[in-house]
Amino acid sequence: MEKIKVKNPIVELDGDEMARVMWKMIKEKLILPYLDVQLVYFDLGIKKRDETDDQITIEAAKAIKKYGVGVKCATITPDAERVKEYNLKKAWKSPNATIRAYLDGTVFRKPIMVKNVPPLVKRWKKPIIIGRHAYGDIYNAVEVKVEGPAEVELVVRNKENKTLLVHKFEGNGTVMAMHNLEKSIRSFAQSCINYAISEKVDIWFATKDTISKVYHAYFKDIFQEEVDKRKEELEKAGVNYRYMLIDDAAAQILRSEGGMLWACMNYEGDIMSDMIASGFGSLGLMTSVLVSPDGVYEFEAAHGTVRRHYYRYLKGEKTSTNPTASIFAWTGAIRKRGELDGTPEVCEFADKLEKAVINTIESGVITKDLQPFTEPPIDKYVTLEEFIDEVKKNLEKLL
Repeated sequence: MEKIKVKNPIVELDGDEMARVMWKMIKEKLILPYLDVQLVYFDLGIKKRDETDDQITIEAAKAIKKYGVGVKCATITPDAERVKEYNLKKAWKSPNATIRAYLDGTVFRKPIMVKNVPPLVKRWKKPIIIGRHAYGDIYNAVEVKVEGPAEVELVVRNKENKTLLVHKFEGNGTVMAMHNLEKSIRSFAQSCINYAISEKVDIWFATKDTISKVYHAYFKDIFQEEVDKRKEELEKAGVNYRYMLIDDAAAQILRSEGGMLWACMNYEGDIMSDMIASGFGSLGLMTSVLVSPDGVYEFEAAHGTVRRHYYRYLKGEKTSTNPTASIFAWTGAIRKRGELDGTPEVCEFADKLEKAVINTIESGVITKDLQPFTEPPIDKYVTLEEFIDEVKKNLEKLL
């Protein structure tokens, strides 16, 4: 068949370890044989980031802003162990956090639901979408070990020039200073409202303002202001807004049927998105998209680099790694590119590839991570290569 022409480029960000292996297979077997697409490629593997002093991450973010759509493979955020393992210059920041900060975006994560992998929480009937604020907090924090005795102060130099005692250390300890921006918080609230209206789902927003009476309360107040501005629009769309404490929201989410956008601050969103993904079956069944206020999109899988499988792969062993979320990262970017370019045939290809993946799983061809959760039970699983080959067969039928 003739390849489908994609009018404008997609920015491709390569990654690390087993995720990188999957990425290459997906691109070569499920994307490039069918699409005539220009990929603006950046290698965000940990060695390349180290080699460029992480400037390649900034260049990739600039390219996404320029072209409007990016698709990203999972990458390593190195800790001390990883610095030693890969002989790095330093423990570089999370590339996801760098890109989120540059684009000032909000991350939305939504489970991929298939009939034979029911949620672990039996009450969940509809997807629970996590909207994660994508700037600041611990991801842009300044932190230091303190050798005591010492006094640590927080100094604000402006018209008032405040100095606050953080702690008087008698012995050793550690300190972290976090920040956030009104502009970014408003963008977060606006993006969540726009998403909820487009999807016609209620919004839950949660912080811990009873404890953090300034920092968290600032989020709560700004979010409420943005909701009040759009009150009529929200009512017309049938979208309700609820504010809760984060611990209350975590408890209530387990008792709900799903079908809401749960807006979270950065750290809470990082945690809760993984919990929700596992609750719906696997991190391999969770989509993720970063949306900026000016309409720039970056799609990725919600899972990490699958380190354990990569070590087995290096030994020449076959792995049963789930590529579903990585495939849906590609389809999300392809569909959005088609929407922005006004090319419905490109969007249709993305739809068919997603359907091919769903059909594959629902026909009983699954990876090992899904096996404990299938109903009815499936007594065998396939390798990564076998799964992708089966998706390709199902895609060929749909095309």
